[in-house]
Amino acid sequence: MTKAEVLAMVDHTLLKPEAKWEDIKRLCDEAVENNTASICINPTYVKQAAEYLKGKIAVCTVIGFPLGANTTEIKVSEAKDAIVNGASEIDMVINIGHLKSGETKYVEDEIRSIKQAIGDRILKVIIETCLLTQSEKETMCELVVSAGADYIKTSTGFSTAGATFEDVELFARCLKGRAKIKAAGGIRSVEDMEKFIALGTSRLGTSSAIKIYEGAEKDGY
Repeated sequence: MTKAEVLAMVDHTLLKPEAKWEDIKRLCDEAVENNTASICINPTYVKQAAEYLKGKIAVCTVIGFPLGANTTEIKVSEAKDAIVNGASEIDMVINIGHLKSGETKYVEDEIRSIKQAIGDRILKVIIETCLLTQSEKETMCELVVSAGADYIKTSTGFSTAGATFEDVELFARCLKGRAKIKAAGGIRSVEDMEKFIALGTSRLGTSSAIKIYEGAEKDGY
């Protein structure tokens, strides 16, 4: 794959809590220059970034991030606020504790509520694979589809591990094209990005894709 083909699948990401507007502005400029799929940023900068970008690149933001332990009502409110401020893509974190308690209806209903709140905007569901069993990952594939979300996403990048090839293979096997796949966290090389795409990934979440192509050290998400 060419550099342009890979970067067109990247959500160019900056989710560090210490990020300043100057950092977000630089991220926007890099995204426009390299024609990435989107920028992915914390909600506090969505309005500024959307106004700055003027539609040149999609603005993605995170909801219930990074723990997923907010109530459904708070997540829905966050999502609505993000859309009003100019986001066109939402990456939400599931309630991991409820999933592990077997409360799959709660998890499914929450995803569905957020999708209904944002309408035709893209919803990616972060399931934090490093904290789940094989069975729980398979269950989440079905819940993401049944709730009407657009993507299943591996990781926040803020837990114990990020995306793995094995998890993307599992997603592709379970989903069979019924939802798309986003791999995020721990992507360290061009070879990683190309392999994730070959395995069925439609989006890559990373802060370092452009740096990787420039030969710099991988740093961050």
